[in-house]
Order: sequence, then structure tokens, then C-alpha cells
Amino acid sequence: MPYELIAILMFSTMMVMLFTGQRVFGAIGFVAVISAVLLWGDRGGYDIGFSAAIKLMRWYPLLTLPMFIFMGYVMSESKIADDLYKMFHVWFGGISGGLAIGTIGLMVLISAMNGLSVAGMAIGATIALPELLKRGYNKIMVTGVIQAGSSLGILVPPSVVLVLYAMIARQPVGQLWLAGVLPGLMMATLFIIYIAVRCRLNPELGPVLPKEERDAVTLREKLALLRAGLLPLVIFAVMMVPFVNGWTSLVESSAVGAIAAFLAAVLKGRMTRAVFETCLRQTLGVTCMFMWIILAALAFGAVFDGLGAVKAIETLFTERLGLNPWVILILMQLSFLVMGTFLDDTAMLVIVAPLYVPLVGELGFNLIWYGVLYTITCQIAYMTPPFGYNLFLMRAMAPPEIGLRDIYRSIIPFVGVMVVALAIVMAFPQIALWLPEVVYSR
Repeated sequence: MPYELIAILMFSTMMVMLFTGQRVFGAIGFVAVISAVLLWGDRGGYDIGFSAAIKLMRWYPLLTLPMFIFMGYVMSESKIADDLYKMFHVWFGGISGGLAIGTIGLMVLISAMNGLSVAGMAIGATIALPELLKRGYNKIMVTGVIQAGSSLGILVPPSVVLVLYAMIARQPVGQLWLAGVLPGLMMATLFIIYIAVRCRLNPELGPVLPKEERDAVTLREKLALLRAGLLPLVIFAVMMVPFVNGWTSLVESSAVGAIAAFLAAVLKGRMTRAVFETCLRQTLGVTCMFMWIILAALAFGAVFDGLGAVKAIETLFTERLGLNPWVILILMQLSFLVMGTFLDDTAMLVIVAPLYVPLVGELGFNLIWYGVLYTITCQIAYMTPPFGYNLFLMRAMAPPEIGLRDIYRSIIPFVGVMVVALAIVMAFPQIALWLPEVVYSR
């Protein structure tokens, strides 16, 4: 049987299993091991799965995964994120659209605490959304604000998705995280500019807080809220500054971040036994899920390497079809957008990474830069109808007055902003590559 046909059969079998409701790692791992056994016999087939497991266990940077997940859950469960929103509420309330702008700032800091978009969505929908609606903000605009802001969690470090990409693409996690900093901040800035301009043109979308309510908060109370709200930023600095300056390794910095978050919760009197147990359980569950996904992806990639499928597809695109490398890259990004209508970011990556990542390298593109492109494209796919991942998360968490139609309408301008950000990073790769080059050249 031709190798191309085997590759198509593997992908189609995997997609059928996913559509029948099988877990992502189960479908991918099953197809990988069964294909390996059929292709190379019992001994060779089982060795592929075993070697993938050994490779996973020996990957030292993987230790960062539970550390950062634990840090995020500590910050969330101990209600430190609530203090953060109160700070933005008080300091930005006097600006038209100020609370929506503050919500984007909240999401950036939540992303720097957790690395998962789900955490930002949960905090935004439970803390920010009720306040924004109560203050008379337009429900369609604020729904889009929370969805767009929460998507930053997979781009701003410590992004868990970039850890997964690093393992599959065999790239340094530290460089990928640093590569996501400037694009993430740029995207957040574009969101803020859009909100500010929109509310300036139509103040009814984001009304200013009443003067009597603003005057009720004294300067002393504002400074106290500022001090409490900036605590997450201090924890992030304590964690990242030693790493950026080369004083600690990435794994050591992740441990510093986890300990700093834990101590902050203890000092504020919020680290109860129930909170600690919840943080540990959530950390264990998410970490194990990602480890199984990485294991399945490594086994699947090993089969593709053995088949030589990547070289065959490169020959098809560049020699037989005569496509330009940039055209191929754009087609790959468009395929992510299509898959994002029914799959989450991890599923998208492990399904196509064995094919796309080596192909990107063969075409001469930088794999660190491509990791950022992939992540931004996932952010867009998260919010693309009809079945964008974030759309249904928002529907599950939003109050009854916000319907699915409102949610669909809310994301249109923010998707446009994200497409602009993607185009800018594609046109100017140094936006993503400058910071890693500066830090790692020391």
C-alpha cells in the first residue's frame, strides 16, 4: 500500500474516532500504536509507543507544566484575581469604556498567572461580566471583550499550549514563551484601542461610572486596592526576572512562581485546606491530561517519521503543484481555522503537528515564530462560528439574557482585530523573535 494512502487512512480513522466522542489522546494513541504494529510488526510497533513514553519522561522542561498550572489555580481559588478586578474597576471607571479596558488588563494578568484560556473565561464570566452588565455596558460588546481577552491565555507566558508545542516541535519552551510576550501585548493593545475608539464614538456602549460612586472611594482606598491588585504582577516578576537574567533555569523559575503564589495566598489568610486540596486536584487532572496528549502525539509523529510522509507532502506541494512556501503556510493556517470550528487547541496541534511542524522546517521557516503563528490562529479559531470552543464556553457561563446569537455577533470585530495581529506577526517575524534573541544571546 502506498505511504500516502496509509497516511490518509490514519488521519481519517482518527477523525472518525474523534467524531464518535473518543478522548483525544485515546484516539491519537490508538491509531498510532495500531498503525505501527501493522507496519512494523509486534516488536517494532510496541517499541514506538514505549520510546515515546521514555522520551516524555526524560524531557526535563515538562516539570514546568504542573508548577505553572498549580500557580494559576492558587491565584484563582484564593480569590487574588478578585482583588485584581476591583483595582481595575476603581482606577478605570472614570473613562468611557474603562471597565471593559480594565477587563482586558485583567485578562492579560490572568494569562500570566495561569496559561489556559479556560481560566480567563471562567474569571471574566463570573467576576467581570456581571459588573459590566450592572453598570449598563452593552451586552454584545462586553461578551466579545471577555472572549477575546480570555484567548490571550494561550499566547502570553506561561502558556501551557506552547509547552505542548515545544514538546512536539522539539523547541525550547523558554524561547517560545518569550516569543509570545510582544505579540500577546500587541494584541491586547489592539483590543484596548478598538474598545476606546468604539466607546468614544458611542459612549452608550461603555458608560462612565457615576461621579458620586467614584468620589465615594478615597485616594487611600484606591492605593490599597492598587497594592492588592498588583500582587499577581509582583509574583510574575519574581518568577520571570531571574529567568530572563539567567539566574535560574526555566524549571527553577516555575517552582519560584508556584511557591510565591502559595505564600501570597497564605499571607493573605486565604490558603485554607479546601482551597489547597482543590488546587492540587485540578493541577493533577490538567497535568495528566496534557501528558497523555503529548505521549499520544509523540507516538503518532514517530509513525509519520517512519513513513516519510512529510517529505512526500513537501514534494507534492512544492514540486508537483509548484506552490510558494508562503502560500503553503497560509493554507496551513486556514486549515487550523477550519479545524478550530470543532476541535480545541491541543487536539488541533496533536492531529496535524506530525505533518505541519516538520514541513514548516523543510520550507525554511523558523519554528519558534511558527509556534506563535499557530497559537494566534488557535485564538481566532476559538472564536470562529459555528462551533468555536470559546463560544460554547461563554454560552455555558453567561447569564440567560445573553443568547448564542449575541455571542456570535460579539466576536466579529475582535476576530477582525486578531486577523490583523496575525498578519502583522507574519509580515514582521521579529515581533516574535526579537525578545528570545536578546535574552538567549547573553
